[in-house]
Amino acid sequence: MLDGGKKRGPENVTLILDGVSVRQRGETWLDDIRLELPNGLTTVVGPMTAGKTTLMRVAAGLLTPDSGRVVVNGKDLTGISVRKRSVAFVYQQFINYPSLTVYENIASPLRLDQRFRREDIDRRVREVAELMGIAGLLGRRPAELSGGQQQRTAIARALARPVDVLLLDEPLANLDFKLREQLRADLKTMFADAQGVVLYSTADPNEALTFAAPTVVLGEGRVQHSGDVADMYAHPPTLAVAATLSDPPLNLLPGVVRDGRIECLGTSFPAPRAQATGHNVMLGIRPHQVTIGRNGPGALELPAEIRLAEVTGSATFLHLLLKGERHLVAHLAGTQLFTPGESTVAYVEPAHIFVFDEAGGRLLATSAAEVDLHG
Repeated sequence: MLDGGKKRGPENVTLILDGVSVRQRGETWLDDIRLELPNGLTTVVGPMTAGKTTLMRVAAGLLTPDSGRVVVNGKDLTGISVRKRSVAFVYQQFINYPSLTVYENIASPLRLDQRFRREDIDRRVREVAELMGIAGLLGRRPAELSGGQQQRTAIARALARPVDVLLLDEPLANLDFKLREQLRADLKTMFADAQGVVLYSTADPNEALTFAAPTVVLGEGRVQHSGDVADMYAHPPTLAVAATLSDPPLNLLPGVVRDGRIECLGTSFPAPRAQATGHNVMLGIRPHQVTIGRNGPGALELPAEIRLAEVTGSATFLHLLLKGERHLVAHLAGTQLFTPGESTVAYVEPAHIFVFDEAGGRLLATSAAEVDLHG
């Protein structure tokens, strides 16, 4: 972590969640979480009900798991109060002390640490404030700040005191698009040389891809996969991982293997590998891979009715109704005008289609790699 010239403890920190489970009101919120998180930034991505906040609270010591251990630097901290841990937590909400100035908000955790002298505190507050772009706001109170400035203050307070574990629970979720983009870039630079474990949770797959850090995909309280986020995006091992990392949402269409081809809604394309005839599959298609009015050789042709065109200025999201009341969304560049109710044809190159086993959701083939159905 940023240490302001004060070296304390090991520079390389490890956080281990060993078989962590949490059950509340008869429901399982975390199910046998097993993670070893190294020094530096790790991103946790998943939908709203994935269990991200619960995982963060367990890692912080705010919630004791029903089973499993939380180990930091080889020391079992399960059940140890958060006050006795070297941890800082940044919440989604802008949590600052309303009666204190920005300066005093940032200084507050340092004043609780007897190792910091007055001059150390002043230097550290100004250093972190400069880093977060709020050096000119130190005399203001939170009510006088914008939402982005309040969140920068909250993050600066968490960064002020060196800790082994820094937890950020969707810290940019309540900010507008421009502020999110700016602060995300600042945080990526800031955490590049972090000393300590930085765990950052988000529901936005684009945020995880932007950070380009080791990533844990969480869903329904379980670790669905972990590893390099770019590799997971290109070769999602399961349908659940592909869906989590797709924004706009992944298009899903049913298919069946017959005589070496995959049939889908009255059209077909060659099966990527030899697969058993009659095997049911699910086709995953990212919206930006759908084209209208143009196609390459062998493209999947999907006759459709135009239902809605959402124009954002830089892009057009075209909602289509296919055969069998199936829906498809195309992400088209720029402003394009369409008339609802008109007929059109959507095209998808077979190389851009993910093929998943319908029963288990396992990946069978991608545009760049193939997996043996019987492997």
